[in-house]
Amino acid sequence: MTRRVGTTVRGIRTPIIKRGDNLVDIVVDSVLKAMESENFRLHDKDVIGITESLVARAQENYATIDDIAQDVSRKFKGDIALVFPLLSRNRFAMVLKALAMTGKNIYVILNYPADEVGNHLMNIDRMDENGINPYTDVLTEEEYRNIFGDFVPHRFSGVDYVSLYKELNPEKIKIYLANDPRTALKFSKEVLIANIHDRKRTKAILEKSGATNVLTLDDILTEPVTKGHGYNPEYGLLGSNKATETEVKLFPRDCFETAYTIQRILKEKTGKNIEVLIYGDGAFKDPVGKIWELADPVVAPGFTDGLKGTPNELKIKYIADNEFGGMSSEELNAAMINKIKTKDQNPNKSDSLGTTPRQLTDLLGSLCDLTSGSGDKGTPVVLVQGYFDSYIDE
Repeated sequence: MTRRVGTTVRGIRTPIIKRGDNLVDIVVDSVLKAMESENFRLHDKDVIGITESLVARAQENYATIDDIAQDVSRKFKGDIALVFPLLSRNRFAMVLKALAMTGKNIYVILNYPADEVGNHLMNIDRMDENGINPYTDVLTEEEYRNIFGDFVPHRFSGVDYVSLYKELNPEKIKIYLANDPRTALKFSKEVLIANIHDRKRTKAILEKSGATNVLTLDDILTEPVTKGHGYNPEYGLLGSNKATETEVKLFPRDCFETAYTIQRILKEKTGKNIEVLIYGDGAFKDPVGKIWELADPVVAPGFTDGLKGTPNELKIKYIADNEFGGMSSEELNAAMINKIKTKDQNPNKSDSLGTTPRQLTDLLGSLCDLTSGSGDKGTPVVLVQGYFDSYIDE
C-alpha cells in the first residue's frame, strides 16, 4: 500500500453569482483556477457539486408573492385549508403571506409537537403532562396558548411561529394544531398540502376522505404567471426560499442539462471524465436540535449518469472480525485486498452489513452541503476526489 490518502473534499471559491450570469463558464473557470493555485489535478470519477441556489440565481428563477397569489386564486375557488407547512421564515412565511393576499380565508393546520423536519412548537414533556394525544387531539390557537404560554420560541431562531404566521394577516389566517390531515376538511374541501416528503400520502388520504380540490406545493407556479418571472414545472414552490421582501427564489430548472454541460466542457478542457451534481439540502439530522436538514424535495435535482445507484462496498471491520479473525496483520491485509478485488465475482450481502444503502447522490449531496455550508464560506462549488476509490487503489 503506497497511497496514504483516500477521499478528499475541497470547497471551491467562486465570484458572487448574479442573476443572469453564465454559471457553466464560472464553475469551469473557478475549478481550473483552483487547480492552478492549489497545485492539484483532476482525475476520472472526481465529483463536482454545485449548490442549487447558484443555478436558480443564474437562471433568474424568481417569482413574486403576487405571482403566487395569482396562481393560487386561479386554482382554488373558495377558502383554503393549508395542511402541514414548515415552520420557517425562509421557507414558508412568504408563501403564507401570498396565500393571504388572495382574500380567501386560510385555515392553517400545523403538525405538533414539531413540523415535518423537527422544528418544535412546544415542550413535549408538557404536552404529555397535559394528557394531549398528538394522534387524535386538535388544538385551537387559544387552547395552545392556555397550555404552553403566550410565547413559545423556537430553540434556535427564538421565533414564535404561531404568532409570526398569524400576524401575516390576522383577519384571514386561522391556526389549528393537528396531525390528522382530515382535520382540514372541517374547514374547507379545498386543500393545499404543504408538507414535503409525505405529500403524496397526505393527498391520497384527503382525496379518499372527500376533499374536492387537493393540490400540493409542487402544483403551484409550474408555469410562469407573469412573463419573464420564475417557475418550476417539476417542483413548483417546493424548495423555494425567501429572496427579498417581495420575492422567492424557486428550486432550479433543467439541472440535468446543467450538469451534463459542465461535464462535457471539463472533458474538453482536461480530458477527464468528471461527474457533476446539483445539490440542495443534505439529508442528515442534528442530534441536538432534532432538526432534519432536508427541507428541499430532493437532495440532488440533477446529476450525471455516473452518480446513479448506491455504493458497492464491503464492510472491512465486519469482515476482519468475522471471516478473517485470528490472522496476522500481513495475512489480513492480503486477504482483504483479494476480497475487495473479487467482490463483484463473489457477492455476499453479509459482507456489506452495516454499510449505508443510500443513493450516491444523497450521500455526495450531503457531503457537499456540509462542506459549502449556508453562510459566508464562499465555496458554493465542491470538488470531491477519491470517493469511488477503495483500499486496493494505488
